[in-house]
Amino acid sequence: MSLRPHVHVLAVYLSTRGFGFVLFEGPLSPVDWGVKDVRRSGKNDACLLAIAKMLERYRPGILVLQDTSERGTPRARRIRHLNVAIAELAESVGIERIAFSRSEVMRAFANVGALNKRQVAETIARKIPAFERYLPPVRKPWMSEDSRMSLFDAAALALTFFQSPCDEQTG
Repeated sequence: MSLRPHVHVLAVYLSTRGFGFVLFEGPLSPVDWGVKDVRRSGKNDACLLAIAKMLERYRPGILVLQDTSERGTPRARRIRHLNVAIAELAESVGIERIAFSRSEVMRAFANVGALNKRQVAETIARKIPAFERYLPPVRKPWMSEDSRMSLFDAAALALTFFQSPCDEQTG
């Protein structure tokens, strides 16, 4: 079974600078994507407002987030709180949500030989040619992570969803 064709899947990945997102209408079929940088106080409120507007505009059937629970991926307290607020917002407007941990994402990409975050991003850029131009240069040890990586993290969450049994349950 596959996802109903009219159901859009929105994946959001939170970062220290804001968030990356990808809206898919099916596996390997992105409709919209981007990176939202928020560099001011009240970062969570600004991110939540931007995501609320996206939920209203796109009306996705599924929202995919990172699992930041105790059993999921360890993240900073601010990110965990924002993740919970986004999940609650989605629930309040009737959008189904699902979350995957970093290890679940890595398992989903292991079958194509992607063993680290960079290799996952390169795999996504090969599978979705429109994303090739967003792939940042290889990160040096002294460099901060490029904010464009959150786009690839969001895409990885969505592609993990499309490979998961959860996709079949929504069909």
